[in-house]
Amino acid sequence: MNKHPSETPLTYADSGVDIAAGDKAVQFIKGHVQSTYRKEVVGNIGGFGGLFAVDWQRYQQPLLVSSTDGVGTKSFIAQQLGRLDTIGIDLVAMSADDVAVQGAEPLFFLDYISTGRVVPEEMEQLVAGVAQGCRDAGCALLGGEMSEHPGLMHPGDFDMVGFCVGVVERSEVLPRDVGAGDTIMGIASPGLRSNGYSLARRALLDRAGRLLDEAAWDGSVRTLGEELLLPSVIYAKAMNTLQREVAVHAFAHITGGGLPGNIDRVLPNDCNANVTRGTWPEPRIFSEIQRAGAISDDEMQHVFNLGIGMAVIVPAGAEQATIDTLNGLGHDAFAIGTVAQGHGVVNIASA
Repeated sequence: MNKHPSETPLTYADSGVDIAAGDKAVQFIKGHVQSTYRKEVVGNIGGFGGLFAVDWQRYQQPLLVSSTDGVGTKSFIAQQLGRLDTIGIDLVAMSADDVAVQGAEPLFFLDYISTGRVVPEEMEQLVAGVAQGCRDAGCALLGGEMSEHPGLMHPGDFDMVGFCVGVVERSEVLPRDVGAGDTIMGIASPGLRSNGYSLARRALLDRAGRLLDEAAWDGSVRTLGEELLLPSVIYAKAMNTLQREVAVHAFAHITGGGLPGNIDRVLPNDCNANVTRGTWPEPRIFSEIQRAGAISDDEMQHVFNLGIGMAVIVPAGAEQATIDTLNGLGHDAFAIGTVAQGHGVVNIASA
């Protein structure tokens, strides 16, 4: 069909996709990506795929471990605050720590960012956070994608997804040897990490009418927004080190489902986990959420981490060595429970 003489030719930019902005964003992020490179990275940013040379001679029977995840509605808080440089840390934490839970060393990471409009400066902030997370986890940011979705997403909106690959010796895959008499250790998390934000927002912002720019609570040095945006602690390096110092039987990443919904994933069918609240300090943000939403204890325990980002199951007698090793790596750790004969149930009691 012939076009009408008055019609002007359409371009991709007319439909809302700015290729030039995407190219500019790639230039902005190059330095951040390269800052994560390990010696095994082959090539550089810009190829159709990332190349990574694994030293297979280090292993007898290597297994690759992969995990993918996002940051959920925590990204909404970042958007509202206009603070985009830390949400990428959360993205890496969710996948890299899942890989490390299997006993594996995270090797490389890929990210996917979808947005209503590519703003190069904003993309740089997002990827800078991802790069920081990769450095914290010890893995390389091997590739990624920025995708513009005009009409589907509004300008300023974004979502992030990440994918991590690690390697572990088959004989060292976790969990293993979990049994009655083991001790459950908890590694501290200062905030929500990336889970429970839909409930937190509903309780604090919608029901209680709190504002992100007001003090988180009386006497707090942080605003509520800053408290909610605290980046996730990345445990992967400490977990890998701890395995060399202590006979770790299992790790459990305390994400969606809280302590009961994640510790049960590493329990044998003939064991229970008995966890006692009060054996670790719970960050104030959780009581603020609970009070604002009149949320039950049971609901809190099944939604939030309550201050424990990673659980570690070790043999009885290894508690102090676990605490000392983790303290030396900058993490607070506590003995929070025990494993006993049972039926695969996680029991949470108060001290």
